[in-house]
Amino acid sequence: MRAVVIRRHGDPSVLELTDLPDPAPGPGQALVEVRACALNRLDIWVRGGLPGLKLPLPHVLGCDIAGVVTAVGPGVDPAKVGAEVVVSPGVSCGQCESCLSGWDNLCPKYGILGEQLPGGYCEQIAVPAQNLLPKPDNLDFVHAAAVPLTFLTAWQMLVVRAQLKPGQTVLIHAVGSGVGVAGLQIARLFGARVIALASSDAKLARARELGAELTFRSDDSDWERRVRAVPWVQKRGVDVVFEHTGAATWEASLRLCKRGGVVVTCGATSGYAANTDLRQVFFRQLQILGSTMGSKSLLFPILAHMGRGELVPILDRTFPLAEAEAAHRYLDRREQFGKVVLTFDR
Repeated sequence: MRAVVIRRHGDPSVLELTDLPDPAPGPGQALVEVRACALNRLDIWVRGGLPGLKLPLPHVLGCDIAGVVTAVGPGVDPAKVGAEVVVSPGVSCGQCESCLSGWDNLCPKYGILGEQLPGGYCEQIAVPAQNLLPKPDNLDFVHAAAVPLTFLTAWQMLVVRAQLKPGQTVLIHAVGSGVGVAGLQIARLFGARVIALASSDAKLARARELGAELTFRSDDSDWERRVRAVPWVQKRGVDVVFEHTGAATWEASLRLCKRGGVVVTCGATSGYAANTDLRQVFFRQLQILGSTMGSKSLLFPILAHMGRGELVPILDRTFPLAEAEAAHRYLDRREQFGKVVLTFDR
């Protein structure tokens, strides 16, 4: 089968189109013919080399997969063959206390396709059958691949961790990113008001189309003051800050959060070493919540909302598998609004 691999870490030039042996499904697994695989910032980090992550090379990136089941291994219902599916990107043991309590993303053996495990930049992949979910009929494969990681991450951040309520105000950083677009839609689905930040007027215009009430340029040195000047923010602050940018915005996020409010974070694209004024935390009784991915079960309500058109995967553009390097360079430039997806010629 054709696949794009990395044989060493580095810039996009390390991505190599090659042939790999066809996989076969083992016990409890299904073989999926990949029809589309979305890119994520995680792909760029793994390609470049993550501290503490030692991978057998060559390695296949890609955690967001949509495709068709072509075979199953022992112990899997043969009726799954032919099913059009979305693959949940998180793999866990399925037997420990965390897995059985619905927090499989806290499993000690938890891994993500394309990160700790081989991913979807390939024509076929064998995955645990428990990771398969039916593709909504109203989504093609490209749009279905744009759903799993970002919507799963944003749903856990806002719905599970922050316990978002109607009428609350959410401040969303980098709204043009995949997780930012998902967070915006989920916040609006739950009746929250959204203030969005992005680096271009075009991205902010798209955010307003999706329901952001107010938008500000993140490259404006005065953006914090402008958010603070919003009539319903001012001295009160916002209820929830949707953080994933890290050091560049962290201190302002704490200052803008209301007393007793929530700052929920899933990443740190601008740097991990963020300064925290602890007085902001304990005097104002802020809740700082970490969040990584989400339980596989959360994809069921997400895809149900997708099927009803209440949530919509936002596609920026596609690249064929053979142009994965160009796709990475495009994502590196941070010009996209929504998802970038690799497609497969059949």
